[in-house]
Amino acid sequence: MVAESARTRQNTVLSNSLPATAPLMNPRDHDLDAYWMPFTANRQFKAAPRMLVAAKDMHFTTHDGRQVLDGIAGLWCVNAGHARPKIVEAIRAQAGALDYSPAFQMGHPLAFEVAARLKRMLPGDLDYSFFTNSGSEAVDTALKIALAYHRARGEGQRRWLIGRERGYHGANFGGMSVGGIPANRKAFGNLLAWVDHLPQTHDLEHNSFSRGQPAWGAHLADALENIVAFHDASNIAAVIVEPLAGSAGVLVPPKGYLERLRQICDKHGILLIFDEVITGFGRLGASFGCERFGIVPDIICLAKGLTNGAVPMGAVTVRKGIYEQTIKAAPENTIELFHGYTYSGHPLAAAAALASLDVFEEERLFERAAELSPYFEHAVHGLRELPHVIDVRNLGMVAGIELEARPGRPGTRAFEVFQRCYEKGVLIRTTGDIIALSPPLIISKGQIDELVGTLGGVLREMGRA
Repeated sequence: MVAESARTRQNTVLSNSLPATAPLMNPRDHDLDAYWMPFTANRQFKAAPRMLVAAKDMHFTTHDGRQVLDGIAGLWCVNAGHARPKIVEAIRAQAGALDYSPAFQMGHPLAFEVAARLKRMLPGDLDYSFFTNSGSEAVDTALKIALAYHRARGEGQRRWLIGRERGYHGANFGGMSVGGIPANRKAFGNLLAWVDHLPQTHDLEHNSFSRGQPAWGAHLADALENIVAFHDASNIAAVIVEPLAGSAGVLVPPKGYLERLRQICDKHGILLIFDEVITGFGRLGASFGCERFGIVPDIICLAKGLTNGAVPMGAVTVRKGIYEQTIKAAPENTIELFHGYTYSGHPLAAAAALASLDVFEEERLFERAAELSPYFEHAVHGLRELPHVIDVRNLGMVAGIELEARPGRPGTRAFEVFQRCYEKGVLIRTTGDIIALSPPLIISKGQIDELVGTLGGVLREMGRA
């Protein structure tokens, strides 16, 4: 491989330093029963806990003092690596200066600064940001803004929201309704009415082992025309998609697919919402997925990397016309949008966001992600011939490795890989029988080799089991 540039080497020095020794602990010294863990097999976990007690740069420290390489950026969010001094100090200083400020009818400077920074970073006229506390809240906020906007322009009958099969848009009612992962929906009934779904784009027969965007599948966007014909365009408020679907197993958009969605939405006056909770802040080798694909959505949902995962924060950024129409439709001196959260634009979150954006810029991490992407792609596709691997797909600094499911026991093979990798000092993520890799953008080439090499070793060990 081409040698790393001097700037790249400088940026990776910090990622080679291991965390300071953390105090050891025995999980059995704690009452594990009272905590109902999210998206976790609680009984299985509490029988054999995996506890993390510290983190620094590219590594976690476990309860027994082991170093574990973070192959998933925490949970798709720690793009600049863990416990970065500038971010830590910004949070500490803000907690001592202004720990909380009311979000309704009051403001504090940092929230306005974050909004201004996002305005400068985002393409087109994505100029106005509404702050939330998570990606799930950002999605529900975006859906409400879409409905409010159409009502403000005299088309309140536009109520239909169009998601996509295998889409993930968080765990709140709106996001789960437009989401398309059956396991996330089945326990909760019908959720929101007025929701329909586009077909998913992943097809192993046509797209397996694609490097970057697959060539097949742009035509699947035309299913939106069928939905429009069925419901009538005058009743449809918005379409929401992830530019790249992460939580469903790294589903990369076919070439031309997102562009076609944009065209159809423009044709029928339908808002296009990009859920960039995962793809924002460098993950695809650009500031945002919309920049990578050259498409300006009407609304964009952000979270995760916005604060480098250090403090919960989300954002919904809308185009100028959406904000102005919604504002001017309300009587003077009245609240224009009856929506918000106690912690919208929280001072500590805003401080973390500004520091994170500084680190991204100062260390050129988005450019670094673009530079590392070919090396990462080559490494993960080296797993192609290993036992049980039926697909490898990637874009930017994210990859999915799909395994053949065990008959009658879906998900168990990938979860065993997860457990074995953790025992060997590498943290990966699984969804069903798909392994997802999305490391912090400070990862070095040597650490990419360690991450993929450990995963490959585990797959070989498991053989044909």
